[in-house]
Amino acid sequence: MPLGGEAVAVQSPILTYAQEAGWAYLRPDEAQGLRRGEGSGLLHGVLLDQLQRLNPGVVDHARAEELIRRLEIVAPNIEGNLQAWEYLKGLRTVFVPEHRRERNVAFLDPINVEANAFHVTDEFTFDNGTHRIRADVVFLVNGVPVIVVETKAATHIEGIAEAFDQIRRYHREGPELMALMQLYALTHLVQFYYGATWSLSRKSLFNWRDEQAGDFETLVKTFVTPRRVLRILTEFILFTRKDGELSKVVLRPHQMRATERVVRRAKDRHKQRGLVWHTQGSGKTYTMITVAQRLMEDPSLNNPTVLMLVDRNELEAQLFGNLESVGLSQAVVAQSKRHLQELLRHDQRGLIVSMIHKFDDIPADINTRHNIFVLVDEAHRTTGGDLGNYLMGALPNATYIGFTGTPIDRTAHGQGTFKTFGSDDPKGYLDKYSIRESIEDGTTVPLNYALAPNDLQVDREVLNREFLDLAELEGVSEIEELNRVLDRAVTLRNLLKNHERVERVARHVAQHFRTNVEPMGYKAFLVGVDREACALLKEALDRHLPSEYSKVVISAGHNDEPLLVRHHLSDHEEREVRQAFRDPQRLPKILIVTEKLLTGYDAPILYCMYLDKPMRDHVLLQAIARVNRPYEDDQGHRKPAGFVLDYVGVFDHLEKALAFDSEDVEGVVQGLEVLKAQFQTMMELGKREYLDLGRGLRADKEAEAYLEHFRDKEERDEFYRYFRELQELYEIISPDAFLRPFVEDYDHLGRVYRLVRSAFEPHVPVDRGFMRKTAALVQQHTQTSVIMEPREVYRIGPEVLDQLAESEQSDTVRVFNLIKALHLLVEEQEKEAPHLIPIGERAAAIAQAFEQRQLTAKEALERLEDLIEEYKEAQRTRESSDLSREGFGVYWLLHEEGLEGAEEVAKQVEPCFSQYPHWQRSQAQEREVRLSLYKALAKTPLSGKLTEVVDRLLTVLKRAAP
Repeated sequence: MPLGGEAVAVQSPILTYAQEAGWAYLRPDEAQGLRRGEGSGLLHGVLLDQLQRLNPGVVDHARAEELIRRLEIVAPNIEGNLQAWEYLKGLRTVFVPEHRRERNVAFLDPINVEANAFHVTDEFTFDNGTHRIRADVVFLVNGVPVIVVETKAATHIEGIAEAFDQIRRYHREGPELMALMQLYALTHLVQFYYGATWSLSRKSLFNWRDEQAGDFETLVKTFVTPRRVLRILTEFILFTRKDGELSKVVLRPHQMRATERVVRRAKDRHKQRGLVWHTQGSGKTYTMITVAQRLMEDPSLNNPTVLMLVDRNELEAQLFGNLESVGLSQAVVAQSKRHLQELLRHDQRGLIVSMIHKFDDIPADINTRHNIFVLVDEAHRTTGGDLGNYLMGALPNATYIGFTGTPIDRTAHGQGTFKTFGSDDPKGYLDKYSIRESIEDGTTVPLNYALAPNDLQVDREVLNREFLDLAELEGVSEIEELNRVLDRAVTLRNLLKNHERVERVARHVAQHFRTNVEPMGYKAFLVGVDREACALLKEALDRHLPSEYSKVVISAGHNDEPLLVRHHLSDHEEREVRQAFRDPQRLPKILIVTEKLLTGYDAPILYCMYLDKPMRDHVLLQAIARVNRPYEDDQGHRKPAGFVLDYVGVFDHLEKALAFDSEDVEGVVQGLEVLKAQFQTMMELGKREYLDLGRGLRADKEAEAYLEHFRDKEERDEFYRYFRELQELYEIISPDAFLRPFVEDYDHLGRVYRLVRSAFEPHVPVDRGFMRKTAALVQQHTQTSVIMEPREVYRIGPEVLDQLAESEQSDTVRVFNLIKALHLLVEEQEKEAPHLIPIGERAAAIAQAFEQRQLTAKEALERLEDLIEEYKEAQRTRESSDLSREGFGVYWLLHEEGLEGAEEVAKQVEPCFSQYPHWQRSQAQEREVRLSLYKALAKTPLSGKLTEVVDRLLTVLKRAAP
């Protein structure tokens, strides 16, 4: 077994560490026996016993059987997954005649961990009659499968992506099993990721991190510790509905950690303050919701009041919608100052949602209970001035937890926030998740910026005098506050809205969008200094781009001029624009804004922000965070970064524009020049390490040099890693005059990448690894490859195979062409010709042996030529046979086993396939087909391995199912 191999180095250690953490191991055959066959995902006897043990006096044997039946028939989709989670959460009921009422049923006990049964097993095969899947590792609590783990070899750079594809396949082919599963994990030893089942976008896949986790053993054990698993299942999974559509969320490690710390602080009678900084885009709202749920459900807090404070009507509506969608429908929204005072005065328990301004003039000591917990959103701006004093005076014994998406600034205001919320913690934060951490985890993508040409930027002296040097702007956190300052910056605003400049900026934006952003498939914001600037920019932009490309989203004023009125949107129209912008296939592609959508609006497709409005501090961080959301399209292309093109010049004065401690904003944004230097360094490495391998050689000799070098898998994976990073840089920088000296070599590296992927991974579409700009470049310059392209699939036949085998190309190139041709041929024909599947499998085995240097090129070529002859013989025999598709498949597979009389056996069993046409979907019909095969083979020389042969036959025929 090679170093880092999947079974020995990854899968087996998981089982070992799980047992050491408290899980009982079941061999696959033991698990299958307890499951009552491959068609069930439950350990029936375990669950039957546990339901009665956990629910004395409520669940007897008969009711337990009924509950198991209900769980087994949940819908095979996310709605069924929600029902299964509700059983685990204890939200489902059973009618108990003796009590004359419905009683909640516990499927697990999250408090008394020892009361639960924890099992782990491997090679977990599930068969729903249509498809058969086999999961690497499955964790079961009280007999219910809750976590599926897919493992890959540690040396495989594509391991996580391939494991993720497997999980997606399980959802397609085994939805009945996945309706029970709540979590999945992916690992190839180097990394350990997890996510919520039925949440299968790349951005929903999280990097598991634990404060003590420094190696694979600790990563696994901290994730599968029984107590933690129970907590995640019951406390850190959220199902949400938006516009009627159900989705599922599992919290990330920093969210779980913050929740635990806040709950501990709530129980600490000596500390009543806490500040949580989780950077923009890291799921702060879901953290707050989870905290609220935990506080209200904790019996030790004696039915508390949780007060959630937000600072905008829009956010209040958004947050309340989220609360209702996660089942917190008992939340009360304070409708007015008087309503809020009544709620507090009359000792309202549960959750209250309010805006901070409703505390204005509230009487002191309106409620002096200790079990009141105030969760303050955007704490750096919400509790400033008298409102904070009113709030804390009204609820003097409450615990106050501030949440912020930006770090606290160095100004007096920032220090005040620290004093308000951070006084009980040495470094000011109860929990901190920095910008740098979020980028490392993939929670957000990196941010890059470039300065627009000097002739488009405003005068630096005016920018400094009327904006950057103003003391009143230090620590500014409200965009309205920023706008008030800009209202007085008359010269600056006039410069920004100068008609000639607006025209030049619009022309530059249009050209940059068309050449830099649109080819990547992404969208953009254009930020004007005020509403009038937005309208002017729109009219100018329409002279360079189709008018439907852009849309203005601004607030409407009662006395607006006709220029602004033309861009007023009703609430319905604005909602339509927001939704359309999030969709990569719909227009508009550019939103022109000045205030709206710069906070609280998430559109992962947003890549570029054209910044033509002076900003700083919190407002700047919040605005540019609109472009840092991860995104992956249907083809697997991931957004490499977010980008800001600065027409004002604030990024030329970052030390003035961001008044935060350097460690808090480290890595927040870097200039394009840094990326260019990095690209140049990587290109030099590429020439030295890769391009020199084929220098001076031509055609197939050059290809042979690369193919020989990259037969070493580690070399290949390192090259893939290198090229992926290089093309992300190219994607961001291109087009740029800087790239001209590198284009030829970069194009050559791209063609080498295509050659290597095409040869060693015939199952992967040849251009899958290319990002859009790179794909366009390589496709433009690539001539007919020495390695055959997928477009030849439909022309492949015996003649083509013979031509490839007899070509004058080197043995190495012929080997790879034949392997690929056989793979494509079988892939194309296997549905109609299942007898070809073993030929494809043997071709793959030859490829693996050749790749691992167990075969020389000459030996591999000889074996492939034998396979070609076998293929031709199979096709000739098929043409002269009267057997059905399935019947001939049985015949040829038995013929390969060396069975004399294979044709007679095939004719004997052939009628059962038409007699039981749904055998691939019906377990009952499959049993009949299997029995027929057993009978036909019982008196043949294959009787000694009957089960193995029949399993093989049915597996191949199922794979070829239409």
